[in-house]
Amino acid sequence: MVEYLLPIFSIIVGLAVLIAGGEALVRGASALAVTARISPLVVGLTVVAFGTSSPELAVSIQASLAGQADIAIGNVVGSNICNVLLILGLSAVVAPLVVSSRLIRFDVPVMIVVSCLLPLMALDLRIGRIDGALLFTAVVVYTAWLVVQSRRENKQIVDEFSGQLPGPPKAGWKTVLLQVGLIALGLALLAIGSRLLVQGATAVARLLELSELIVGLTIVAVGTSLPELVTSVVAALRGARDIAVGNIVGSNIFNILAVLGLAAVLTPEGVAVSRSALLFDIPVMIAVAVACLPIFFTGATIARWEGFLFLAYYVFYTAYLVLSATGSPVARTLGAVVLLYVVPLTVITLLVTVLASLRKRNGG
Repeated sequence: MVEYLLPIFSIIVGLAVLIAGGEALVRGASALAVTARISPLVVGLTVVAFGTSSPELAVSIQASLAGQADIAIGNVVGSNICNVLLILGLSAVVAPLVVSSRLIRFDVPVMIVVSCLLPLMALDLRIGRIDGALLFTAVVVYTAWLVVQSRRENKQIVDEFSGQLPGPPKAGWKTVLLQVGLIALGLALLAIGSRLLVQGATAVARLLELSELIVGLTIVAVGTSLPELVTSVVAALRGARDIAVGNIVGSNIFNILAVLGLAAVLTPEGVAVSRSALLFDIPVMIAVAVACLPIFFTGATIARWEGFLFLAYYVFYTAYLVLSATGSPVARTLGAVVLLYVVPLTVITLLVTVLASLRKRNGG
């Protein structure tokens, strides 16, 4: 029992530091968005999303260089699943989220395409250096396009309503410095908190004798996703709901393009992908990404009941992983229940909801 005390203390301290970091990051990013005339959605998709994904980046690169490819892949795939099911679900339960139409038209489809691209690159059970370079180039292009497009849209709005709407307050260099400082402080606290939490959680996992893939998909994935969790929940509570949703979508895109891309480029032989991850966990990640589109599409909101649905799915998925890792016969039964009952019912529910939404828009 004594050997668990230090890891548990590390987890508690890590969580406290993460909460402080999330608050600082949301405050700084929201204020900087107004100052730079960049929409909060784009800030959520870029600065906040990429910043909160920095723990995934550090963990995956370190794991790849250390030859722990299962942790590197499990971290990215598990984090993407966790981001949607756990974090987006919890954020929606805290406060129903309004989804931007731009997010539905462009960014969520990008997340789905990027997710589908991963298994194609991993057909040879490896993300090679060339694959990694292509992925990282894609994230640079995506980010540049977001910033340019946002500034262009904001300029059109300012030109159209010139003289009718008050312009954004002019900020001095001290204000900008304070905003940047808050973002930097938030990112630093998130990195420190995540490191403490992952170290403690990994130590507990080793004591429980779990495999590296399971550790990567669950404990490490949740640990490195806690910045997204704290940031999105804090943003939802503060009313910055574009940042709350944009943070999740942007983080998922960044995890695949930048985190896996850089890990593959920096590792001499690329990042190995296990057959079990390719056949089960990556398809689950794709299914979760695809599930976002109809839910986001219906009324452009994520209701509380949809948040509870996502949370229930995450509980099922995590329970299956843990039971499967321990060799429990219950795992097979749970998997069959999910595949034969839960998934079909969800698909039918989503289709009915989408059709009802389309009929309503077309006037009956």
